Amino acid sequence: MEFIINKECFNKAISDVSHAVSIKTAIPILSGIKIVANDDCLTLLGSNSDIVIEKTIPLTIDGVSGLEVFEKGTVVLSAKYLSEIVKKLPDVIHVKLNGNRSVTIKSNEIVMNLNGLHSGEYPSLPQIDGAGYFNIPSVELLEIIKQTAFAVSKNETRPLLTGVNLSIKENKLTCVATNSHRLALRELPLESKVTGSFIIPSKSLNELTKLFNNEADIIHIFITESYIVFQTNHISLFSRLIEGNYPNVLELLPKDLKTIITVDTNTLLKGIDRACLFASEWRNNNVLIEILDKSKLRISSNSSELGKIEETQSIKSIRGEEGLSVSLDGSFLLDALKAIKENEVKLSFGGPMRPVLIEPSDNSSYRHLISPVRTY
Repeated sequence: MEFIINKECFNKAISDVSHAVSIKTAIPILSGIKIVANDDCLTLLGSNSDIVIEKTIPLTIDGVSGLEVFEKGTVVLSAKYLSEIVKKLPDVIHVKLNGNRSVTIKSNEIVMNLNGLHSGEYPSLPQIDGAGYFNIPSVELLEIIKQTAFAVSKNETRPLLTGVNLSIKENKLTCVATNSHRLALRELPLESKVTGSFIIPSKSLNELTKLFNNEADIIHIFITESYIVFQTNHISLFSRLIEGNYPNVLELLPKDLKTIITVDTNTLLKGIDRACLFASEWRNNNVLIEILDKSKLRISSNSSELGKIEETQSIKSIRGEEGLSVSLDGSFLLDALKAIKENEVKLSFGGPMRPVLIEPSDNSSYRHLISPVRTY
């Protein structure tokens, strides 16, 4: 194996696939990056068993030559040291695999030798031949992830809830995440022959948002029995699915509502943010919201160590009962409000100990549900 490659291009590819590499792993081969040189491209692979990232570097990008392959071949090199070496080299990099799996890396007058690992031990990519697939605009997919993934459970004893449930039915994509105390739901029209329900680890989706932030307009999604694959022209992310049946959380959405108010999203967000300064973490960041009358609400929190805060805000519109109050986890409410792009938000209350529904005032495709906090 032998090739010459532009430093910036090589460094970016190494950085991308390194997102999937765990330096501390019980499987030594997975601490490395697999490099495959072909006549027309260079492919890099990083994996931690649950996630695989594949990056392909073509001979030319936008008409500019950045890669020249002299000899095909394969090697696995330490992700940690390959990354550090490439960062410290000045310009064009010449890589050559020697017979004993030692790799010579040259740039200008600098020559380094890095010992490789046996590429035959590296796990094969999951097969996606015959897999069901659909396409989605990258902007919409990334937005859906950002509006739901934060609500997953951090408790590994409930693995189903550590992932985002993606379901496709009747030309509609629904993404749901919950930790049993809050729920985030986003719906999107989608033309797809694929149907079913799949649970994707939130860690995989978080890596996806980093990788595909500046990628192509369309993301191709392939789904097999145990894997989901997100793919653009030059980069693919393979993620193992979480096994099991996701609970039917849609039944939790309230139907019997006593009070519905509409307020300015940014004003409420800033008020909740201020109230969280005095909300005690050991008391679930408790923030009290009170509907005073048809035009005013009050936000307050207190801490025996710090003090207290109280502020009054305007209500744009109200339907139903006045005089209602509910205590919520302020950090949960902040997350929900930050995910809403619209200027006005609607809060729907079923009672002081019933979950609160939060959604944009004129868009029901995104909904967030937060259970109240007991104050006694």
